[in-house]
Amino acid sequence: MSAAVKRSRKRYGHHGKRWKGSRELEVGMEGILITCNMNERKCTAEAFNLLSEYAEELLGPEKLQENTGGSSSDEEAEEEDVEVALKKEVAQLKASGAKQQRRFQAMESGANNVIFIRTQNLESDKLVHHILSDLHTTKKKKSRVILRMLPVTGTCKAFQDDMVKYLTTYLESWFKTPNCATYQIAFKARNSSHNKRDEIIKSIAELVGKLNPNNKVDLTNPELTIIVEVIKTVCCLSVVKDYSLYRKYNVQEVIKEEAPKPDAAAEKTAADQSEQKEEKATNQEEKKGEEENGKKEEVKKSEEVKKNPEDE
Repeated sequence: MSAAVKRSRKRYGHHGKRWKGSRELEVGMEGILITCNMNERKCTAEAFNLLSEYAEELLGPEKLQENTGGSSSDEEAEEEDVEVALKKEVAQLKASGAKQQRRFQAMESGANNVIFIRTQNLESDKLVHHILSDLHTTKKKKSRVILRMLPVTGTCKAFQDDMVKYLTTYLESWFKTPNCATYQIAFKARNSSHNKRDEIIKSIAELVGKLNPNNKVDLTNPELTIIVEVIKTVCCLSVVKDYSLYRKYNVQEVIKEEAPKPDAAAEKTAADQSEQKEEKATNQEEKKGEEENGKKEEVKKSEEVKKNPEDE
């Protein structure tokens, strides 16, 4: 077995194969982005437990539609033509299968230390806000490896023109006249180098200003925060409340007791520490991957030289 294959298996786990049935984050999905610190498997388990607990509080126990057939349907089937009865049964099975989509489904996010939980039949922004509100009030620690939980209520292609076009409609319910609010933009890109942070933030701010000139930027305590998370070629979006109060939606920080308010600079530094640790871990993983890719390129070039000696 080559060294490259061994490295690939060690880096990605699952013996070099994806889990059977796994799917990737893509445009058109809604859900929750969850960041962690080096333990994605445990993070996924914690996320399912936490989300299920609070979803039951808001929506009640999850109910899956079962395909139940009574005696009356059996009697009707006997009277019908056999072919018609079979078609009817197939249609019922398909309808039942479509309704049995679970509330939460784990997906491949496309980035290290980030998982994506796809949601069905619920509003992810309200669910996440409910979780953070309860944790902020009770100060109960309910996870060990989960860091931040960011709702994703819209997705589009991660190119500036596509993002602006999509956001023109997406942001209307919050910022278009007569609606207005103070806001900030929280942008982050992973495994994507074609978007420049300052240009994206500027274009979104211009768009919000066009929707209503009374919308004002507030980097200290905004009413709303526009979250823009780019992973590869997918842009994940949401507009959330209480982003500063709930410590950038960090479930570890939000349960900490409020200390006497320091000066603004010290407060900002404390709030950013957890996020910096998260970014450091992610950057280390990405740097490691780049180094491995560089070594592969060197080996490939040396092999090409051997195969193509200088002309005599």
